[in-house]
Parts: sequence; structure tokens; C-alpha cells
Amino acid sequence: MGGIDILVFVLFVASVIGIGLWKSKDEETSGEKGAQEYFLAGRGLTWWLVGFSLIAANISTEQFVGMSGEAADWLGMAIASYEWMAAITLVVVAFVFLPKFLKSGIYTIPEFLEYRYNTFARAVMAITTMVILVGVPTASVIFSGAKVISVFFQGQSLMGFDLGSISVGCWIIGVLAAAYVFAGGLKACAWADLIQGAALIVGGGIIAYLSLKAIGSADPQELLTTARNKEVSVDSLENAGPLQRFIDLNKGELPDGKLHMVRPLDDKKIPWSALIIGLWIPNFFYWGLNQYITQRTLGSKSLAEGQKGIIFAAFLKLVIPFVVVIPGILAFNLYSGDLKSLAEKKNAHLLTEFEAGSEKLIDFSDRFAETNPELAAKIVNHNATLLEETPLESDKQEVISIWGRNAELIEMSETSKIPVAGKLVGYDYDAAFPTLLKNLLVPGSGVLGFVLAAIFGAVVSSLASMLNSASTIFTMDIYYKLRKGASQSELVSIGRACTIAFVLIALLIAPNLGSPKFGNIFNYIQEFQGFISPGVLAIFIFGLLVHRAPRSVGTVGLILNPILYGALKLVAPQIAFLDRMAICFGILLVVLAIMTKLNPLPEPVELPVNESMNLEESGVAKFWGVVVVVLTIALYVVFF
Repeated sequence: MGGIDILVFVLFVASVIGIGLWKSKDEETSGEKGAQEYFLAGRGLTWWLVGFSLIAANISTEQFVGMSGEAADWLGMAIASYEWMAAITLVVVAFVFLPKFLKSGIYTIPEFLEYRYNTFARAVMAITTMVILVGVPTASVIFSGAKVISVFFQGQSLMGFDLGSISVGCWIIGVLAAAYVFAGGLKACAWADLIQGAALIVGGGIIAYLSLKAIGSADPQELLTTARNKEVSVDSLENAGPLQRFIDLNKGELPDGKLHMVRPLDDKKIPWSALIIGLWIPNFFYWGLNQYITQRTLGSKSLAEGQKGIIFAAFLKLVIPFVVVIPGILAFNLYSGDLKSLAEKKNAHLLTEFEAGSEKLIDFSDRFAETNPELAAKIVNHNATLLEETPLESDKQEVISIWGRNAELIEMSETSKIPVAGKLVGYDYDAAFPTLLKNLLVPGSGVLGFVLAAIFGAVVSSLASMLNSASTIFTMDIYYKLRKGASQSELVSIGRACTIAFVLIALLIAPNLGSPKFGNIFNYIQEFQGFISPGVLAIFIFGLLVHRAPRSVGTVGLILNPILYGALKLVAPQIAFLDRMAICFGILLVVLAIMTKLNPLPEPVELPVNESMNLEESGVAKFWGVVVVVLTIALYVVFF
């Protein structure tokens, strides 16, 4: 980084954090509304704060690293469904979920379950949400932020600490985020997010522009090696502009083309069947029932302000794939060699173990077999020998047979006593976006400092949001239930103590997420949330829409889902995790419907009412909500 970059970086980060803390300095954390001030910003957030805060809390390095990485791999534009389907989800949340939640005056989503079902349901959701929030997204954002630092500052040090180390990056990010939320609470997060959300989109736009510019001047011969389109040639690339080059390299028939929104039914991550049911489940859970996101909407000044803020966020979600997904695809086109080199470093430890005569099985990806066919064949024979199976035949040494045979052997390991040491990868796809930053941003221009500050601030914003929400759940759903007489200042103190504890737990987990066994970081997050999201969504649908559903529905839904999901994962691991979610969700709906039919409540449950909340709906939000839905459908038509 040049001197001007360092200056821009420091000034931007300092001003964002400073404005957030300044705006929250008048919070009265010891008065009778102390907890409401600290955890829900005094229920005074206006629509622009809600909208930008939702985006800044959501978009972080888990998207810039994880989603870009999935786009660089085989998924391409299909991964954009997480963003574009979220736009429609947000419209539903604004007009179905939010009115119920604001009317009841709840602090947390688990709190709603006690009013609608029972204390046990609240406790189960609170504990599982808190554990997953700290162990999955919080740890993942710390890891993915550290990934950016380690790739970008590889070989450099700060005060004697190696910035190329994932562990060092994790501690830098975790400590700064914890200090921020410790001091300021939700209001500090929301005001910082106002600036941070805009900077994120601008910074992502700069990278998208520079990526297209770079592909326009790249050597056609080198670009051709990354083509998914079998009809493209050096001559056609030489005569094409930047956008046409991007299209020509990545279009094509399924499963090769990367510009499709729909993937084949046997796709491991987003089969087309998931677009019908499976993908809606994590979307509705995340945007409507996930505490660290909904905490912003629960802090709305009024229902109308909350609805306008959510619809504004929905518009921004339509933009995200253009500044995250497309650059991820371009990263592979431009710098596949860099991603391969980084994968070799990632694989080094496992290959050393293999060469030393490991007594464990070695897994590898199809891309590893593609780039290292001879070594992959040796690994297959090694695995076959350990399992006392037939080695590869000499006439079946092509890549598909090598990878396919190894996949069969790895499946056999589940019934044998031989463990799998790890998985070798052909490319480090999680490094796609950091590699773009390293290769495209010129030191000394100030742009490098701004983009890095925007991404770094995004990490801090998301982590602050997650830590604030996890501490809110512990304080209000667990501690306050056990200690009814706790003062407002005591609740705030407990919330701050939780922030420190939770970030330390996440820091112990985060550095380990670089292991190939976790796969792509974005996939890791979604996979593990499957243990809770179908069950939570099912019981909230019954709680909000089926007024005579018995109180036992909440308990059964929360307990049965992880059992079903875990059983499917164990018995049928070949089923895509989104399809597993859909299967669990369908079974739960049937079970809960039978329970309601057999034992309906004699009278609907009366929920509490927050008399001070203005519950008049926004006509403006309704109009623009329809526009969002129409635009989303149009984007699917264009990229279908």
C-alpha cells in the first residue's frame, strides 16, 4: 500500500467507526429503557438506516470471498439466486413477518416463540440460534476476512506478525469488531452501516469495472484455457470487446456454461429443484427469522419506516451479483494460474503426508484430477490398496474415470475403519476475490485504500451485527429469564461480557475453516444452517398463519428438524443440501398439520401488543415492492 492508500484507509475506517460511536454516545444504557437503547437502538431507526444496515450486515467477506469463489468454480451466475431470490423474500418479510413482530414488541425472534408456543420452544431456539450464530457465520466472516488479508498481504508483516497467516488475520478482525460493538451497541452499528453499505457497493463496482477492463486487454490465448464455451476461439476473442469476451468465455450448454441461473438436477449445490422449494427455506429463515438481520427491523421507528427500509434493501440485493458474482467468474478467467498456485500451497501438507506413505485415504476434487491427472491416479491406487479394492485399469486413466473411481472409494470409507486425511483441490476458489484485489488495484492511487477500507469495514460491520445479536439472545432470552430482577444497566453489562466471550469462541474456530474438508466457505455456512432453518421456518409459518396450531407444535418442529436433517446427511449424502432442507421442511409441514388437525387450540393465542409502535403500513413500500418482484423476474428471464 502506498502512503495515500494508508491515509485513505485509516481516515475512512476511523470516520465510519467514529460516526457510529458519536451517534450512539447519548444512549442511556442505565435508565429504564437501557436495554432497548443498547440492543434495539431505542426503536428509532429510520428507513435509510434500516435499509443500508441490512445490506452492510449481510454483505461481507463471506460474499466477497465465498460467493465469488462459488462463481469462480462451476456454479457461475447460479449462485446469484441467493441474492435475487432474497429480493422477493424481503418483500414478503416486509408485509407478512414485520407487522406481527413489531406489533408484539419483541426484542428477539425466540421471544416470539414463548408468546405463541411455550418457554421450552423459546429456550431451544435461543440456544441453537446462538450456537450456530457464533460457530458458523461469525467464525466464517472472521475467516473470510482473514483470507483477504493473508492473500493480499502475503509475505508482509506488521509489528513482527506475519500478515500472510490466517490466524493473525483472524485476531486482527475479531478484536476490532468486538471492541466496536462493546462500545456502541446497535445504534453504532446502524450509523456505521449507512456509510459502509454505500461504500461496499461502490467498492465492488470499482472491482467489477477493473475486472472487465482487464479481460479486455488480456492475452486471448491465455483466456482460452479457462473457456467453458467449446465454440470460442483465439480469433473470436481477439475481435471481441471486454463484455463480449466475458460472455463468449463463459456461455455454453449445461453443465459447462457459467451464465445460467439454472443448474442440472444432479448438481451438488444448487440443482434446479432447489429453486422451487429448497432455496426459499434459507432465504426466509435468514431474512425473516435470523436475529442478526431482523434485529435491524425490530429497531424500526415505525412499521412504515421498517417496510420502506426492507424494500430499499431488496433493491440493493438486485445489484449485488453484478459486483460480487460476475467479478468471481472474471477472476478465474484472468488469474486461474494464481488460484492454482494458491491451491498447491493449500495442498502441500496433505501431499507431504501422502508421499510419506500415509495410512489414511486421500480425497481430491475433479479440478485437482484435471490439473494433476498422473498424481490423482497414484492417489486412487493408494486408496484402493488401503481398502483392498481393485486399482485403476490402465485404459481408464482419463480424468473422469480417475475422479469418479476415487469418489467411489471415498464413499466406501464410511463403512470402513480407515479415516480420510483430507481433500486436495485444483484451485483455491476462495482466493478469487482477494486475487482480483491484489492484481487490479494499483498502490498509491488512493483507490486501493478505499476498496480495502470498504471491505475491511464490511467485515467489522457484519461481525458487530452478529456479536450484538448473539449477546442480545443470551441476555434477553436466557439471562433475563433466569434473573427477572436484573436492572437495565446489568443487562447491558451482561451483553457486553457476552460479546467478548463469543468473539473468543469464534476466534478458536475460524482459523480451522481453511481446511479443504470444509469446502467453500459459503457452502459451509449454508450447509450447517440446514440443521435449524427448515424447523424454525415451519413453526413460524404455523405460529403466524395457523392461529389454532397447538403450542406443542413449536417444540416438535425445533427438535424433529435436526434429527431429520442429520439422518438424511448420514444416509443420503449425495442429496444436495438444499434438497435435504426441502425434504425436511415438507415432512415437518405434514407432521405439524396432523398435530393441528388432531389437537387444535380452542381459541387463538393472544399475543402482546406494543401500544407505542405506529403500525400504519406504507403505501410507497407496497408500490416499490411490486417493482422489485417484477425486476427480479426480468433478471431471471435474461439469465435463465
